[in-house]
Order: sequence, then C-alpha cells, then structure tokens
Amino acid sequence: MTLAITRNRTNCRLCESPDLELALPMRASPIGDAYVTKEELSIEQLSYPLSLHLCKECSHLQLLDVIDPQVLFGNYIYSTSTSPGLVAHFKRYADEVVNLVNCPKDSLVVEIGSNDGSLLNAFKDHGMRVLGIDPAKEIALKATKRGLETIPTFFTSDIAKSVKAQYGSAEIVAANNVFAHVDNMIDLIEGVRHLLSPEGIFVFEVSYLVDMIQKNVFDTIYHEHVCHHRIAPLESFLNKHGMCLFNVQRIDTKGGSIRGFAKLTTSNRKVEPIVETLIELEKKMKLDRVDTFKNFVTNLDKIQNDLTEVLNDLREKGKTIVGYGASTPVTTTVYQFELGPYLDYMIDDNPIKQGRFSPGHHFPVIPSEVIYEKNPDCIIILAWQYADLIIKKHQKFLDQGGIFVIPLPEVKVVSQ
Repeated sequence: MTLAITRNRTNCRLCESPDLELALPMRASPIGDAYVTKEELSIEQLSYPLSLHLCKECSHLQLLDVIDPQVLFGNYIYSTSTSPGLVAHFKRYADEVVNLVNCPKDSLVVEIGSNDGSLLNAFKDHGMRVLGIDPAKEIALKATKRGLETIPTFFTSDIAKSVKAQYGSAEIVAANNVFAHVDNMIDLIEGVRHLLSPEGIFVFEVSYLVDMIQKNVFDTIYHEHVCHHRIAPLESFLNKHGMCLFNVQRIDTKGGSIRGFAKLTTSNRKVEPIVETLIELEKKMKLDRVDTFKNFVTNLDKIQNDLTEVLNDLREKGKTIVGYGASTPVTTTVYQFELGPYLDYMIDDNPIKQGRFSPGHHFPVIPSEVIYEKNPDCIIILAWQYADLIIKKHQKFLDQGGIFVIPLPEVKVVSQ
C-alpha cells in the first residue's frame, strides 16, 4: 500500500485568499475507505488531520491537509450501485435533468467522477450519448465493458479540451460529490466552462453545509471531502469564472445535499428565486462565522457523551457490541466518537468490504447474516442514514432480545 502523501494548503480553493481560520477541529483518522486485506494488516495505517478552516474572505469551509488524490481515488473500491437507493435516485435525477434541459436525443452527457456509470446509464436510457471520466481504473474499465465509455483519469481543463475536440460540446456536464473532492477547483470549473455548449448546463450534487449543521451530519467530513459547500461562496466563485448558478434543489442524499444547476453567464436561462432564498437562510444561520462551528462541535461532544454513556452501561453488563456499516463516513464516526474500545467487529452488506479490515483499528468486516451465528447483544448502526432499512431487515435480531443503537443525528436506543 502506498503511503499517503499530504500537503498543506495556504489559501482558499475558491477565492485564493490566504486569510484562513480554524473553524471546526476534528480528530485525525486514517483514510476513510482504506479497508485493508488480510495481507495488508502488518502495514501501518497513519492518521491524517480532518479539521476544517473557514476563509475570512469568501467564508468557504475547507480541509487544508490534502492527501494525494491518486492514493484516495486511484484504487477506489466504493461502487455507486452498492448503495441502497442510489441507482433509483440516479434514474430520477436523469429524468429531471433531461426534462429541465430539454435537449434532443443523441446530445452529449459527460459525467466527472462517473464511478460505475449508474447515472450515465440512466441518461443513456434517454437516448443520450454518454461519456464518463473517473480515475478509479478498475471501476472505469468495468463501466466501459458495460457500454458506458469511461476515460480512466482525473478531470482537468486539459482533459476537457481533448474531450471537446473528440466528442464535441456537452449539453450536460454532471459531477456528483466530486465538487467536494477537488483540490484545484479553478481548473475544474474552467474545464467545465470550456466543455459546455452555449445553452448547456453543469449539474452537481454535493453535501450541503446547512444540513450538516442543522442535522449534526459530521460524518461527511473525511479526507476525500476537501470542500464543504454552501450557496453564497459557490455563487461568487462561479461568477468569477464566467458561470452562474441558476437553480438549486435540496435533496435527502447523504444526510442532506444540494443539486446545483449552473450555466454560462451568456446563457438565456432564468435564475430561479431559490438561489437567493438559500443565501438568505445561510446568512441567518451565520455560516460565515467561526462561532457557529464552535457551537456545532459542542453539539457533537454532547452526542459523544450520550453515546459513551449507553455503551459503557452495556459494557459493564458484559454485553458484546458491534458496528453496522463499513463505509468512509463510518471511519470518521468511529474516530471522532472514539468507538475503538467498544467494538468487537463490523458488519456490512457490501461484498467488496466483507473479508477486509477497518481502517486503523482493523476490525474484521463480516456479512450481516453472521449476526445470527455470533449473536451480539448490541449493534451500533454506524450507517445511520439507513437505520430504518437495517432495522426492518433484522427485525429477528430485535425479536431475539437484541439492541440497536443509532448514534446520529441524536442517540437513540431501539429494543423490544
């Protein structure tokens, strides 16, 4: 395994100001998706900073400690189609975007960070030409074999120029969560601008800072997410680069996200009132002030104390405790809430994770069917956004006297 290479940014990704202030201190953790094989257990996994800084100029919230993207994404093992509900979500997504853009069949759709092509496939069903760009070589190859051509590389302005030369302008450029992943935001948006047709749109989904604060969704803080977006800084950033945010939708994905729609400033598309409405909401929430994030950390400390109280009580009674979920956000939760001493192993329904070991602590990851062989007393649902699905699937565990603990957005104990 390659040791992660880090560097420390000294200026804002959006406005390039050097005036940055620590806003949200977090505990360091290993790379969140680095679930290792048995053969890799002897290799030390280092922890890296996760604390977030606020730009005093444009109030963009960001991670300054940058891990080499090739380490993070080059051998990425997360596959979109393994997440419950995401394939159906992308079908609805494609339906809405095609209706909004009203572009003819055979128009070009380019997705940045296309993963296994789940969204591209939905656009292809609408008769669109599709092209993916993704640095995870194995996943890109699998997508191409499925008929969803995917270039195995990182998106840059140079790649955008070569794509336009070979395939023509795009009516739709999509980027989902990628907008949070990119260190060089200026190069990315210049590439998008170059690739778009005159009336084309750039559509992106990204976790929304408003939801993170309102719902205590801190597990979206991990090393892949170098940006934590909200509307006001994004609007200023896009305007500086010949683009304009013309519509925003709030959606439930990943605990609360936004789907943003941007156009070239020369486009005739109307700017919807929702853009200004959300900017006003952000002002009321004082998301441009460090004190707001200090209060958020205080809330997290309270949740951790509540959770620790429940787990200590179970441990004192000799109960076995396991974690349900083996994703990147789970790693953040395990380290921020210091759950290492409490867990015996982890459960996940994704075959890719089964048989591997969790980042840092090296808890074995096993299939959920094993619950009924090992009979743990308590399951912490670390994949808390899927708590209802997990509890429904494992009603038998409750019927047999088991206990579920849901840590977020507030601690909840579920038993018969």
